Amino acid sequence: MKLQDIMALFGLAALWGASFLFIRIAAPVFGPLLAIQGRVTIAAAALIIFLTITRRSAHFKKRWKQYLIIGTLNAAIPFTLIATAELTLPASMSSILNSLTPLFTALAVWGWMKEALSIRKWFGIVVGVIGVGILVGWSSLPFTSETIVAIGLSVLSTISYGFAGVYAKKAFKGVPPLALATGQQAGAAVILLPFTFMQLPNSTDRISTVAVLSVVGLALFCTAIAYLLYFYLIDRVGPTKTLSVTFLIPVFGIIWGMIFLHEKLTIGMLIGLIIILSSVFLISDVQLRMKPLGKEVES
Repeated sequence: MKLQDIMALFGLAALWGASFLFIRIAAPVFGPLLAIQGRVTIAAAALIIFLTITRRSAHFKKRWKQYLIIGTLNAAIPFTLIATAELTLPASMSSILNSLTPLFTALAVWGWMKEALSIRKWFGIVVGVIGVGILVGWSSLPFTSETIVAIGLSVLSTISYGFAGVYAKKAFKGVPPLALATGQQAGAAVILLPFTFMQLPNSTDRISTVAVLSVVGLALFCTAIAYLLYFYLIDRVGPTKTLSVTFLIPVFGIIWGMIFLHEKLTIGMLIGLIIILSSVFLISDVQLRMKPLGKEVES
């Protein structure tokens, strides 16, 4: 990978890691549903404008049903679950739990598409479960019903992501990734709209400039711009190298939480993070390659 691609990869991880920070700020003020409605609506509008400027189309009339489904599975449900969980959980812990997505994607592929999993992947799944156990069991959070529910919601969000990945693979063959991203956000905005009115704030007293900017940042930077970076990387270095961003997102999630929310990195979180990322390494079929001495290897 060239320097500009490495910088883009770290930039993408920093943006997606920051999403947990912005959610932690916005969700308690606006409520999970309204915060996420703002995220997907603004992001969809920005991506539609980008498509229009670049004279491309998402073909909404042709694929609106598929966009509603992928928008539900890959945005509306997981975004809302994460936002609800972050009413209780620190942003750093939420980002670590979110890294379980490859684990549930592998299980979804096995259960839905009937693809056999290798011993390495099954071992990775077991390791991931152990990592969650350590992360939760060694947490400094009070072991209350609220905490348990919040952790459960975070895990459910990764399950939704897992099934979304399998559905996208089956339903969107040959569809340009940017069109898929735009349709997904638009679909999520439509799905969430009727539910959002059920959770409108009673007053505007708690709404602050920081909370509003968090929603805007979440939509424009962590969603719209992040997707553009994501597809740039796929085009430049391929999907396998791009997916290595999975290992970096929780690192940035922890860093942003420590800097801006004064969250503490506990031993349990650190060990849980290492074990969960080890499981992602096993499940993702990442291969470590040594560069031969005296030879240049193109990346």
